[in-house]
Amino acid sequence: MRWLVRFLFKAMVGFVAISLALVLLFKFVPVPITATMILDGEVWDRGGVTKDWESLSNVDRNMVRAVIAAEDGKFCSHDGFDTEAIAKAAAMNAQGGRIRGGSTISQQTAKNVFLWQGGGYFRKGLEAWFTVLIEQIWGKRRIMEVYLNVAETGLATYGVEAGAQRYFGKSAASLSPTEAARMAVALPLPKERSVKNPGGWLRRHGNTIAARVGVVRRDGLDNCIYD
Repeated sequence: MRWLVRFLFKAMVGFVAISLALVLLFKFVPVPITATMILDGEVWDRGGVTKDWESLSNVDRNMVRAVIAAEDGKFCSHDGFDTEAIAKAAAMNAQGGRIRGGSTISQQTAKNVFLWQGGGYFRKGLEAWFTVLIEQIWGKRRIMEVYLNVAETGLATYGVEAGAQRYFGKSAASLSPTEAARMAVALPLPKERSVKNPGGWLRRHGNTIAARVGVVRRDGLDNCIYD
């Protein structure tokens, strides 16, 4: 029993040390690849991943505002977890039907960079640990920068720069509110949701998010990133 306790203690210390080292490294270095990219069958079917890391200073502010409007309106005010959204999602999921998430952009970034897709309490626990680390070590601007560079934006396509080139033939530095909104609403299901020619609910939702971009600007909901 004593050897087991020693082993578990060493394993825990090793995990903490490695996770801290990775978080510190990626505070300054672009994330080269993620588990999501490696496990994405489309990447291998298409001969590799399409991605192009861009500094946040080279991404149009409309894109930042669009993902805040679509994914996490409290991004600048929470500490990595939106307890109200989590509680609301849990209550709705308890009623059955389509499972809804309450993850913040910080949580999604932690999952996308350090972990894998899919549910489970174990992965959720690791996600919470990495979320705390990146909130404390990276800060909001770096979290947003990494999120916009590793998020899946299409078939074998990752990051908003590669997505902007794919869908609009232009750099992410010059996206209009409508273009940014269309990319933002597709993020949860980029392989299934059309960016260039959305129809029905998806087009209406994109128009709503495009309007909310102005709200984010007016209310300063992105000030933690630029101030």
